Amino acid sequence: MNYDRRNFIKSTSYALAGLGLTTAINWEAMAKAKSTIGANGKINVALIGVNGMGWANLTTLLRTVPETQVIGLCDVDDNVLNYRKYELAKGGVTTTTYADYRKLLDNKDIDLVIIGTPDHWHCLQMVEACQAGKDVYVEKPIGNSIQECNAMVAAQQKYNRAVQVGQWQRSMPHFVDALNYLKSGKLGKVRTVKAWAYQGWMKNIEVKPDSAAPAGVDYKMWLGPAPLRPFNPNRFHFNFRWYWDYAGGLMTDWGVHLIDYALLGMDAKFPKSAVALGGKYAYPDGAHETPDTLATVYDFEGYNMIWEHAQSISNGNYGRDHGISYIGNNGTLVLDRGGWEVIPDEKRMEAVTRQPNKGSGLDQHMQNFISVVKSRKMNDLTCPIQAGAHVATVCQMGNISYKTGDRVTWDTAKGKFNEEKANGLVNARYNNGYSVPKV
Repeated sequence: MNYDRRNFIKSTSYALAGLGLTTAINWEAMAKAKSTIGANGKINVALIGVNGMGWANLTTLLRTVPETQVIGLCDVDDNVLNYRKYELAKGGVTTTTYADYRKLLDNKDIDLVIIGTPDHWHCLQMVEACQAGKDVYVEKPIGNSIQECNAMVAAQQKYNRAVQVGQWQRSMPHFVDALNYLKSGKLGKVRTVKAWAYQGWMKNIEVKPDSAAPAGVDYKMWLGPAPLRPFNPNRFHFNFRWYWDYAGGLMTDWGVHLIDYALLGMDAKFPKSAVALGGKYAYPDGAHETPDTLATVYDFEGYNMIWEHAQSISNGNYGRDHGISYIGNNGTLVLDRGGWEVIPDEKRMEAVTRQPNKGSGLDQHMQNFISVVKSRKMNDLTCPIQAGAHVATVCQMGNISYKTGDRVTWDTAKGKFNEEKANGLVNARYNNGYSVPKV
């Protein structure tokens, strides 16, 4: 593995640590726990996309659920794939590696798959995994278009597989506690909800020339249904997030986590309209395509929801680089991954001092997933595919407003926009012989 690849994996680990996540495994303790599980009780797991959150998801599963064992790894980058296989081998775990996820899905010994690939691959891989009889843990956002979100919901319903979406904040106890307080009504009427992500560590991406793909990378497979383009290092690995071909920028990367709780807190379905304004304000000459600065206003019945994001700035609302606030007549509840508090408006209510985070959301999210894999009680999933599709669709509404430059209005009954230009951006545009799954 070359120096750049090593440093990429190191930097990914730092980013995960910043989210309160760890990929460290106590192999001795894990082996001892798994030794008590008989062969018939084992759940065979495979991972598609072995970097970043894919790896964090797998190691969390192995560490927290003794019944699970990994028997397959798949990635288009041999360098990273072989490194992950080596890491598992250090703990005495042997796995089969695949370059093509379809061959992995043919393995009938695999019970469930974790999908940690770039966003533009999520739909195809999740649908085909369900068709192959696998349960699925799929990273957020579930799709890169509203059409894909709908197809993924339809696949889960048709094949009746357990599908958990990687919005693990839903499993953080203090998030649940904050929503319980919100539903008490003590804030009074909530007229504005804000969600934001100010990511100071996300700096400019310098323009780089196209080049040959690195040795060991199946670039054609990496592109999959995305448009055929020459390889460019800026579009590969982590930075795919900032290109429309593969993802939706910070709106879908962090937005699905935070807007999810804005929707949950208000029992909201879909907004009547959305208008988004922003652009490449921080780095107008940067290589990224998605806006580094964006403000989006969603109009719901009786209140507004506002999304804000900014790269290279850390000082967001209430001095927090991310969060959700519910602003009521009596006070404001402020919630982030570290905890929650209530700030009273004058003397209309009692303050609530900061209530800290109580544990690992990802640990509990994985445990919830496996409990449903065993029970088959799909309603017990903390974040089922329907919930992932809901928030991903709302985020797509904001991005579609930004792309069209117009306010967009939504017809919930018809499941589409009232504007022709906006409806032209609802469907995915697959290339290279791929088609959006018809379920």
